[in-house]
Amino acid sequence: MRAWILAGAAIAAMGTAGVAMAQDVIAQRRDGLRGMGRQMEAIKAVTDARGDTRPLVERVDNMITFYQGLPALFPAGSGTGETRALPAIWSDRAGFEQVNANMVTQLQALRAAAASGDVAATTAAFNQTGATCGTCHRPYRGPAR
Repeated sequence: MRAWILAGAAIAAMGTAGVAMAQDVIAQRRDGLRGMGRQMEAIKAVTDARGDTRPLVERVDNMITFYQGLPALFPAGSGTGETRALPAIWSDRAGFEQVNANMVTQLQALRAAAASGDVAATTAAFNQTGATCGTCHRPYRGPAR
């Protein structure tokens, strides 16, 4: 009997740990995506001011690194709780990963434009990056709660 009680407690603890882990990854991806928004705002400020775009390369590199790891922040079981992630992320995983890969590719184009110092090219690449963001938001992100 005692073994059954201990086994039940262990299973309950694993379930609780799983919920806690899901909430941690939700917080991590939410914070990361908010950070990406702040990066985009900072890039826009430079392009609007027609400033030197070359220092933006470091920002874009950070964004590329984040998006390269983004799919891992959506493990199975992390679709409930304080998240705007829609079930399509898990039911259409290949589509989700493809739009994320498209984002990485677009960020690489933004990086190249910023590195060139060409404000017009950076602005165009920035605008396309924003549009690429939307290709993920529409099918994979729900409204604010």
